[in-house]
Amino acid sequence: MKQEADAEVLSVHGRDVRITHPGKLYFTRQAQVSKIDLVRYYLSVAEGALAGIRDRPVVLKRFVKGAEGEAFYQKRAPTDRPDWLRTVTLSFPSGRTAEELVVDDEAGLAWIVNRGCIELHPHPVRSGDLEHPDELRVDLDPGPGVSWADVRTVALEVQAFLEEAGLRGWPKTSGSRGMHINVRIEPRWTFAEVRRAAVALSRAVERRVPALASSKWWKEDRHGVFLDYNQNAKDRTTCSAYSVRPLADARVSTPLHWREVPDCDPADFTLFTVPQRFREQGDPHAGMDSAAGSIEQLLELAARDEADGLADAPWPPHFRRMEGEAPRVAPSRAKKAAAPRVKMPLIVVANSPDKEAALAGLERWKGKYPEAASHLGVDDVLVDSMRGRSSTWTRIRVNLRHVPENLRPAQETPDPDDDPTRAWRSRVSKGKA
Repeated sequence: MKQEADAEVLSVHGRDVRITHPGKLYFTRQAQVSKIDLVRYYLSVAEGALAGIRDRPVVLKRFVKGAEGEAFYQKRAPTDRPDWLRTVTLSFPSGRTAEELVVDDEAGLAWIVNRGCIELHPHPVRSGDLEHPDELRVDLDPGPGVSWADVRTVALEVQAFLEEAGLRGWPKTSGSRGMHINVRIEPRWTFAEVRRAAVALSRAVERRVPALASSKWWKEDRHGVFLDYNQNAKDRTTCSAYSVRPLADARVSTPLHWREVPDCDPADFTLFTVPQRFREQGDPHAGMDSAAGSIEQLLELAARDEADGLADAPWPPHFRRMEGEAPRVAPSRAKKAAAPRVKMPLIVVANSPDKEAALAGLERWKGKYPEAASHLGVDDVLVDSMRGRSSTWTRIRVNLRHVPENLRPAQETPDPDDDPTRAWRSRVSKGKA
């Protein structure tokens, strides 16, 4: 290791990687973690972390101001990258293309962490075939107030269903409140087909545990644990194994054995504890690549659902309208149909790139309207993780359906009200005028 002015040069398997501002603190609120601490963490679990991203194009989710600052997504590979880092060109549903990085070794891993990548975000394809995923991703996303015990119960139901379908799931904590189950599949199907299989899986699990699981896309229709099938749409990524998450305790998205799921606690897995676990136990997902399966049974189930009148589930908003897709409009905004629906009384109470600031705004709203807040159910607070072209922010809405009409607060200016896409949308709107 060489020392330079406000930099350290690490020798990683014969390659020099310059770490700028190594002492810069990336976590400060609870854990104290510097950039060089983060780099050393990833090098200590590199075998496991690389298993999730090697030979895959990677989106750079950069936290240049640290874990407490606003992150942005960078699809295009930096032009000042070293010549030993390779790239591939991806096409997106919008018709645009981007040259994205492929990280194959420890030096590349250290290099992207130096660019502010706290998390790792690979696409579910290999560089040799960018149109046929080799991974189906089951993302269990609990709603507000949903217990960790419910997440584990739904995960075990997913495991049982996958086994019946001839597939093997590989569980990991999300590093936040949820759980991810990755399924290695043969790269024979398109993104649309893999997503269709995921929709069928989500609906099947909801039918099995309807009180705990939901496949509904619109948050106002959900309850319990949402199985986010749209993580399998083209251009979507989620954090991979051993990713550090931007939580105050530097929590890690940690691979598990199924026997660990019933009793695991996500708070046990942090940047400080996972390296020792990895040294002592190895990687629970080490055998994943040798367990590729077929999604034929899931596609057969999707066909039966369609024959029974179930339309395709809504796609993410930036995708073009798909044939057979259900209406892509929130039920509360839907126009009257033959069987009219009750419009949900939704109000926005906070917008912020800082989730904690948004949640603090929710608490202020509850303090301002205590009577209304006392009537809210656990599913009435909708914490939306919003994603623009390069920015993320948190929007918090409140469903006043259980609040008596005479106690319902009117829509006010959210507090805080910091939507990072507002200026961009205003420019677009003016351009169309």
